[in-house]
Amino acid sequence: MATSTLSLFDLHGKVCAITGGGGVLCSAISRSLGQLGVKMAVLDLIPNAAQRVANEILADGGQAIAVACDVLDKASLEAAYQTVQDKLGPMDILINGAGGNKPQASTNPERSFFDLPADAMQWVFNLNIIGTILPSQVFGRSMAERGAGVILNISSMNSFRPLTRIPAYSAAKAGVSNFTQWLAVHMAQEYTPNIRVNAIAPGFFLTEQNRFLLTDEGSGELTARGQKIIDHTPAGRFGVPDDLIGTVVWLVSPAAAFITGVVVPIDGGFSAYSGV
Repeated sequence: MATSTLSLFDLHGKVCAITGGGGVLCSAISRSLGQLGVKMAVLDLIPNAAQRVANEILADGGQAIAVACDVLDKASLEAAYQTVQDKLGPMDILINGAGGNKPQASTNPERSFFDLPADAMQWVFNLNIIGTILPSQVFGRSMAERGAGVILNISSMNSFRPLTRIPAYSAAKAGVSNFTQWLAVHMAQEYTPNIRVNAIAPGFFLTEQNRFLLTDEGSGELTARGQKIIDHTPAGRFGVPDDLIGTVVWLVSPAAAFITGVVVPIDGGFSAYSGV
């Protein structure tokens, strides 16, 4: 009998760890997967942020734990993995959501490219690239041993079309996309094709990391940069966290069984528009 269409998206009982789970985008992903019966391990550097999201999932009838975790510390990741294993069971899904930018690594009228501090740029590289690679090592090892699993990275539209003012973040996210492709091939060739690795590339979503670039802190009105983005987005708006959910569910579910090594834009058409 042919597999029913609904069962292709069945995630009930799967165990998922998500880094950066207390953030704006990843908290929405966590809650939505929890509603689908996924056992969620919400990992975040800030314990209260992780616990808040876990509590929301529990209040909605799902299963979740909060785990304090530093994605740049392998010992912290290994301790987090053991906690997830002990409390929820073997790992099925890893979502590498920790990432972000910082103002000090961005150019502006007072800070030229030539004056960007190396430590600020290094911070952005570490958080986005190393913070994706290390969890993939720790949690991916168990997938290799079990012979199955899904890793979903969060890249950015900046990986396709680097944006002005944020050289470190654009380059770092390009690295995340490249690593996604590399790891997809590595896992399939060295371990099993039953481990899939993909990424989503969100377009422009208002987060704590980019709000200072897109809206005026005082009035909340769009900056000139923010307005330019809206003008070049056919959908005519910024994304909201729920815009990510359908693509995430698809990529981590059996419906995407033959999809690995891809980076899927979720950008309201930004990448399709030439500006003319």
